[in-house]
Amino acid sequence: MLSKLPLLFLLPLTASLAQTTSQAPQPTQSVATLRAHTQLVVVDVVVTDKSQNPVRNLKASDFTLLESGQPQQIKSFEEHGDPSGTAATKPMPVNSPGIFSNYSPAPSDAVNVLLVDTLNTPVTDQIYLHDQFRKYIKTAKPGVPTAIFGLTTKLLFLQSFTSDPELLKAAIDNKNLAHSPLIERVTGGNTTQSADQMSETVATSGVTAQPGSTAFMQQVIADLKQFDAQQNSFQSQLRAKYTLDAINQLARFLSGIPGRKNLIWFSGSFPLDVLPDGSINDPFTVVASSEAEYRETTNLLTRAQVAVYPIDARGAMTSPNMDISQSTSIYLDDAKRFNADEVKYHLTAGAENLTMLRMADDSGGHAFINTNDLVDAINKATAAGSHYYTLTYSPTDSKWNGNFRKIQVKLQQSGLNLAYRRGYFADDPDISLQPHHRSGKASATAAPPVDPMHVAMMHGAPDSTQITLKVRVLPTSKARETDVAKGNTLNPSSDMKGPYRRYAIDIAADPYSIHTEQASDGNYHAELQFLTYVYDRNGSLLNMESDPVRANFSPDLYKQILHSGLPYRQEISVPLKGDFYLRIGIHDLVTNRIGSLEVPIGAVKDLPPLPASAATETPAAPSP
Repeated sequence: MLSKLPLLFLLPLTASLAQTTSQAPQPTQSVATLRAHTQLVVVDVVVTDKSQNPVRNLKASDFTLLESGQPQQIKSFEEHGDPSGTAATKPMPVNSPGIFSNYSPAPSDAVNVLLVDTLNTPVTDQIYLHDQFRKYIKTAKPGVPTAIFGLTTKLLFLQSFTSDPELLKAAIDNKNLAHSPLIERVTGGNTTQSADQMSETVATSGVTAQPGSTAFMQQVIADLKQFDAQQNSFQSQLRAKYTLDAINQLARFLSGIPGRKNLIWFSGSFPLDVLPDGSINDPFTVVASSEAEYRETTNLLTRAQVAVYPIDARGAMTSPNMDISQSTSIYLDDAKRFNADEVKYHLTAGAENLTMLRMADDSGGHAFINTNDLVDAINKATAAGSHYYTLTYSPTDSKWNGNFRKIQVKLQQSGLNLAYRRGYFADDPDISLQPHHRSGKASATAAPPVDPMHVAMMHGAPDSTQITLKVRVLPTSKARETDVAKGNTLNPSSDMKGPYRRYAIDIAADPYSIHTEQASDGNYHAELQFLTYVYDRNGSLLNMESDPVRANFSPDLYKQILHSGLPYRQEISVPLKGDFYLRIGIHDLVTNRIGSLEVPIGAVKDLPPLPASAATETPAAPSP
């Protein structure tokens, strides 16, 4: 039985829906880096010679694998890489009208994902980045599949995997890649803020010459400096929050694609920590750390087999304080200010470089810093990740205590370079990604945490593929309705009005991606949430259906589900006139795995309605 029986209907599946899990690839050990039921760790190793050329035809016996200093037995070994560099993208399966899936076909070898980060990149550096990117497209090897994402205050899916240069050019010129409202200048560059403006006003007006006014004005200026520092800290924390949320979302999207993914990340800043500011009264009020969020990001990248290649879009850097357009006139009256800003610049630049290096090392990639040839950096990143070896092992230490475990890979041959992720957090694979397991104390100015399911259900977001879905969306009838379907919840802030048309959403979810536990009575349990959101063309949420479900399947029924997919139905009401979009998702509440996809109503509104027999039949409930 189900604790909320009206919410879960095990509907007879149509042939197209019943084939969901048989046609979609079943999760293999190469898809998820840490599998809860096998406790398998996957390590991708890039091996190059002194000239950075890939080393081929190595054997498993050539490698020695250690975890926390203890030798590990290699369970499986595989070499990947197309020597010609022309691996073709598999064609997308053709679905019948009204049938949609979040399944993403990709080559069996490594694929490249470009992330253009305008959130953390000043406008002047964005111009140079776009120029270098167009140059790369002209010189890129033909046939290499590439996907492009953008990062503003959210993740943008600009182009799916393609080797068509014209499509790649159009993606980088996308007008939605807006300039960041949270970053204006290069790292460490001085900005004339409210405290500086007050100082100049005081200096020119002579107000401090009045008796008793000097101490008061100095306090006012000090308070303004404190305010400026806290404001800048909050903006940096907000950028860090947006950045990590986007990387998490991207990792969830890439988790459904088998094999290694090379994430080439172009950015002009990498704000993960805010350093104390000694120039203000309370320097530690601006201190914040994104360690807890970064740990979650690392876990997601690990499971999705994503190697990060950060490329600093600022190129070779020099101190901006040497530029009169950056320093303004404040240094004329405050010689100590120049020294303080110089120290701050070098500390900030060093911290950002360390962030790049750490993210690259933690994921098995490589960071490119202080180089003006971004095209060469891209070519080196794609070449490094195009040939690799995959080693798997089951840790001899079976205690999932959350500690960091160091991974070491050694070769018998000397003189070769190895790139691989250097360890992982031994969190329980089934529960480590739940939001309530995050640790870390937020500062008073810290940005609030973001629910990953909320991000996955945003209009225009990339599909989340941790749980493979196949969905049928059809009108229930041609009737015009004045009221929304039962169970729908209108957004109070929207002005959605009827008449409406009702749509049936039949979901078939891959049961192998969903956590189930067998109880003492032999039945299988799962805790899930099914959601359908209605958005207008501007991305405003209008209507939603959200169903939390505690499922209880008999052994016979569970066998059927393993064969045909876990089915579920929702009904949602959409206004008759206008452009609208359905965002459909499933959330495994135990493991925090997510599957989602988006369906434009324009693709289904003129389809024949759901057959009357399917719309009115009484669903079969699971056996007790």
